[in-house]
Amino acid sequence: MILNINANVDNKDIKYLAERVFFKSIDLVGGLDKLAEFRTLTWLPSLARAAFVIVLKEEYLKTEDEIADFVGLTRNTVRQIVRADPNLALYKIQHIDELTEEEKKQLKVHTAGGIAKLAYKLVKGGEDSQTLMEFCRGMAEGIVKECDAPWSYIVLKNIKGVDYPVNSSDEIIDRFKHITIKGIEAQEIIKNIKYPVRNPAELLKEIKDYLAGKEVK
Repeated sequence: MILNINANVDNKDIKYLAERVFFKSIDLVGGLDKLAEFRTLTWLPSLARAAFVIVLKEEYLKTEDEIADFVGLTRNTVRQIVRADPNLALYKIQHIDELTEEEKKQLKVHTAGGIAKLAYKLVKGGEDSQTLMEFCRGMAEGIVKECDAPWSYIVLKNIKGVDYPVNSSDEIIDRFKHITIKGIEAQEIIKNIKYPVRNPAELLKEIKDYLAGKEVK
């Protein structure tokens, strides 16, 4: 999917939010281990497409035709996803063992849409997937090792519990009172790095880049 749906919309932003919704959707259906039990259903592709559809509809207010072109689905399929009932979808997932084989076959599009709608709502409310957050923490740890700097640990300690993305320094600056990084007031650094910051790893990278720009060793 490389079509730019609008000159003012960055495909990277669409993809990033859709990925967050996708990972949260997996959490909602019970994780990858639960998905493995649904052998007759192509859940991962269905959830991925539904995540894009819901993000484009809810976040960017795109029409069904625009979404269909972007995602590569028919307009009717997009409509089914958009109109899906999140509560009914979750109920069916939780009671899938009680469904007939025919009912299971009919779950894919509508249910994936309902799950993606619920996942989008949760992500926008600050409840990202634990799977995704663990991945981001792993990335952050990798950057800490690369930096080989004590300040990295201090930063990670002080941002514990932060909701992402962080859109401005105002959201985290109070966490860095009375802290210095390489001789520079941490709050000065936080004010001058680029936003939004989408995860802990990205925050460490921005700080590292700022220090490099200041030629701080």
